[in-house]
Amino acid sequence: MNSTLKRIASLTSLCIKGPGGKIGILYCFIVLALNLVEIQLTLKMITWNKDFFSALEKYDAQAALWQIGVVGVITLASASQYLIATYIRQLVQIRWRTTLTQASLERWFSNKAYWHLNTDENSPLDNPDQRISEDCRIFVDRLTGKVLDLFTGLVGLTTYIALLWKLSAFPIAFTLFGTPVVIEHYLVWTAPIYVLISSGLTHWMGAPLMKLNVIQQHREADMRFALARIRESKEAVALENGEKAERDIIDRRYKRILENWRHLINREFILGIFTRPYFMTVLRIPLFLAFPAYLMGYVALGGLMQLGSAFTRLVTTLSWFIFSYKELAELSATANRLASFMQQAEAIGKEPSPIEWNRSADKQLHIRDLTVRDPAGENLLHLPELIVKSGEAVWIDGPSGIGKSTLLKTLSGIWPHCEGQVSLPPGKTLFLPQKAYLPLGSLAECIAYPDKPENPETIRELIKKVGLTCPRHEEQLRQATELGSDYRLSGGEQQRLMVARILATRPEWVFLDEATSSLDAEAEEQLYRLLRTSLPDTGFIVIAHREPKGLGNYRRIDLWNRKPLEIPNENLRVALA
Repeated sequence: MNSTLKRIASLTSLCIKGPGGKIGILYCFIVLALNLVEIQLTLKMITWNKDFFSALEKYDAQAALWQIGVVGVITLASASQYLIATYIRQLVQIRWRTTLTQASLERWFSNKAYWHLNTDENSPLDNPDQRISEDCRIFVDRLTGKVLDLFTGLVGLTTYIALLWKLSAFPIAFTLFGTPVVIEHYLVWTAPIYVLISSGLTHWMGAPLMKLNVIQQHREADMRFALARIRESKEAVALENGEKAERDIIDRRYKRILENWRHLINREFILGIFTRPYFMTVLRIPLFLAFPAYLMGYVALGGLMQLGSAFTRLVTTLSWFIFSYKELAELSATANRLASFMQQAEAIGKEPSPIEWNRSADKQLHIRDLTVRDPAGENLLHLPELIVKSGEAVWIDGPSGIGKSTLLKTLSGIWPHCEGQVSLPPGKTLFLPQKAYLPLGSLAECIAYPDKPENPETIRELIKKVGLTCPRHEEQLRQATELGSDYRLSGGEQQRLMVARILATRPEWVFLDEATSSLDAEAEEQLYRLLRTSLPDTGFIVIAHREPKGLGNYRRIDLWNRKPLEIPNENLRVALA
């Protein structure tokens, strides 16, 4: 419990320290002030109960009609207070959720934590999209709702106790085991005892809900992820007639949801066995407890209704824990998930790199004593030394699975299972993976990625150069709409687009991992020749099973006949295109 409270406090502090967070605190004080107005309106309503029922008891029609007008004014004021307070509280939620979301995204993107968390098999985190989107919303919603209600309840508690103490200035007397017992202000003592026992029963019955809610959130997110995967890979699924296999995957994940859901509703049913009758009787029990005072002549009918109303408000305020138990369990579970995500993302971003990185002064790429391993610790390859000059082309050739792609991940700085020294040359570097990445955006934005498109005419020229010119490409570029479900790029078109991206960003160094594998040999050669002609001073490191014809002179690193996976200097030979 202490760790949960610390995490809630830490996340709250993060919300307050962010942009606009202090204004959010001001808004919270305004909401609290409005809630204090609500307490005053409640006191007016308690007094109204006495005046109205006293008028009925005396058959005073004029006074009763007046009280009907009074309750109308109180109702109007109460509704206005509620709507204004709710609106301001939602403004706080917008500010704090924005801060919390930005903080989560910052940690997720920092030092490529999004990649490391997704590839670390030992990481307990899953579904970061849920944590960033859903958990930030739930946490801020529950925090601003329940915590503000708690502070309001604490103020209201003292007010209602003082009022009830004043109204119940009479004792109750009875005999217990032959001993006379007299309790002064008995209604004041009855309320907390009644609620304390009820709160204990609520917690005892509902304690497992926290864990069950966490599991349910995880399993729901797992199913959403599986559905999103089908949407992203719909073409492959359709071509391979994989509907039944995909349906089986979805069914298995839904079955896991149902399993936990049944445990969840069973526990909620058990909790409801007590809480539902409590909710239904909490407004009646106070009246029954105050009834002896009426029978003994201490109060008239109006006084009885006033006592019952005051006692009801006190019991309702004391019952905050019972009424809020499910939301508090959700707040606790969400805070634990969100704080854990932030801590893990921040920690993984601070881990020192196993590679000694330097900036080369001679505009050349230097690699010394580089060892690349798989996640299990087995060596994939060892590179004693490799120097690549500016503008040079290197072809890395070898069988699948030997570690070529992993070598590029290592040089990009994202592969943690390695060691050695790498001196990177100055200038812009571009790594293109095997699968072309098309960000959410227009065709122009995809080409300029990760930069912003500047000159539309330049983009249009690049499209023509790489062979993407056709009416639908022109239309998409003209409309500048996102590449959606109605706009298709084949594998070859995607790789042509990647070549256009190289030409648009004009990097000094380009690392290509099977970036032209979907093209025929003739088209590949044309595009390589285009790259070399357009970027004569750019260094190219190419991983491919085919000879990169069109790049001019290149150096080949042959990994086919290397069982020990060590690449000596004499194995680097120059080939002429």
